[in-house]
Amino acid sequence: MPHFVFRTRPDSDARSPARGRPGILVAASLMIAAAGVMPTHAKGQVDSDIAARVDEVFSQWDTEMSPGCAVGVTQNGETLLERAYGMADLEWGIPNTPETIFEGGSVSKQFTAAAVSLLVLDGVLSLDDDVREWVPELPDYGHTITLHHLMTHTSGLRDWGSVASISGWGREDRAHDHDDVVDILSRQTELNFEPGLEYSYSNSGYNLLAVVVDRASGMPFADFSKTRLFEPAGMMNTQWRDNYRRIVRGRSSAYNRTEDGWEINRPVEYVHGNGGILTTVRDLGTWNQVLTTGGPWGQAFLGLMLRPGVLNDGSEINYAGGLMVSPLENVQSVSHTGSTAGYRAYLSRFPEQGLSVAMLCNASNVSTGGNGGRVARAFLGDAVQDSDTPDFRAESTGFDLQPFVGLYREPMTGGPLQIEMRDGVLYSGATPLLPLSGSEFQVGSGDRRYVFERYGGTVVGFQVEDWQYSDRRYDRVTAWSPTPSELRAFEGEFRSEDAETTFRVTATENGLELWQRPNDTIEVRPVYDDAFRSGGRIVRFRRDGSGRVTELALSIGRVYDMRFARMEG
Repeated sequence: MPHFVFRTRPDSDARSPARGRPGILVAASLMIAAAGVMPTHAKGQVDSDIAARVDEVFSQWDTEMSPGCAVGVTQNGETLLERAYGMADLEWGIPNTPETIFEGGSVSKQFTAAAVSLLVLDGVLSLDDDVREWVPELPDYGHTITLHHLMTHTSGLRDWGSVASISGWGREDRAHDHDDVVDILSRQTELNFEPGLEYSYSNSGYNLLAVVVDRASGMPFADFSKTRLFEPAGMMNTQWRDNYRRIVRGRSSAYNRTEDGWEINRPVEYVHGNGGILTTVRDLGTWNQVLTTGGPWGQAFLGLMLRPGVLNDGSEINYAGGLMVSPLENVQSVSHTGSTAGYRAYLSRFPEQGLSVAMLCNASNVSTGGNGGRVARAFLGDAVQDSDTPDFRAESTGFDLQPFVGLYREPMTGGPLQIEMRDGVLYSGATPLLPLSGSEFQVGSGDRRYVFERYGGTVVGFQVEDWQYSDRRYDRVTAWSPTPSELRAFEGEFRSEDAETTFRVTATENGLELWQRPNDTIEVRPVYDDAFRSGGRIVRFRRDGSGRVTELALSIGRVYDMRFARMEG
């Protein structure tokens, strides 16, 4: 049941857009007319085979019983294809159309970076400004955190949403606003790492940039964006979700997939800048053309948007102003994906081909990069040359791999990593390793490298070489099976003012149970000495000189090593 706007070539075999379901298409058209949403005609052309490939990408959502997606493809500013699949609202039976408004998740970040860039062009801001000049509530960590650090995820700031989830009030449990963001960040006693040491994705930077624009411009960030950014760019159906309760005509609802079908999952927060853009695929195509030409602001604007982050060792990373500058196989690409509640998004630009691909969805089970990338590949055709997958087993023959097998730990987060051998191939978790020498391995088919270190013939750890890091390593550790008496030594209550919460720790048969108010529990299992794990949650305990447990350290997602002090009595 795709609703679409495109023009096939005169010699193409045009087919019914409903593909054998004319009744559904008629019903959908009536509902569109009733909603006051009318399609327009495309200016470009697209081959019917390409259109069919796009339909196949979204076939599982192409039904009245499912939410779905809208997709828009342009070339050199002209529309090649606009289509929509599934329903915008399952309760009212309203279909998605190319004009449906979706929330774009982290695709939003480039618009926040653009607002900051406009104020830089105005001479009001500099990307090298210390964020504390504009947000003095932040602690002084002894290192300057610049606006460009925030823009390129190299600030080291903890992600405020992860901190909120540790507190028991995550982003889907409470309607946070920017005052909450600043308050949470003002209470963080430590950074994840020294600014510029590595790239680590964090929403905190982009929420702070929205606050900076608000304070530096003297007007609400959403109003500034409307008058200075969206309207001059020609994005007339784009706005921020600065008030999630506001009625937005033409907006889709968002849904999670469940065992029984679908459930509503729309954002319930006021924060924006990290996410929260409400837009259409057509407006995103217009925006990508601005990022190609500079639009009303010219090359100086593009220079700011495409200025990459630089780590402390002088290396450039692949992330710029809310944009990932990284190829799709061999084709140059500038892109970003998005995920908020049940919304999913993909926006990519391929400068050499003049091609733009926008995908917006209201179904949580859409793979952003996967589905968006498949649409892009349909239009790029032979320009994309898939890299050959190495023959890991053949290439591993002749190497002594056994010394590398074992358990390793990343010191900052405590995260464990198991390296094992299966069928003559070394694996890092589920990813095969390709030996490049007796000590260096390629991780999968990508650019990441592990460079192992030996001491007296024994492998003691490895360094990670990747664009994200200037100093990331893993040390070898030994797996641990504590006795019941050893587990009881960790029992007690541990408090963190950073997260404003207390964990009550008790020993179980297989590990430890962490309880916090009102009645949330999680069981963690031992990994290595004094360290426990449950999924992505790493819990480590620290001892004083006498060996007594005095502190709990928690790492989860975008929060490294948050300390909880043991409460006496």
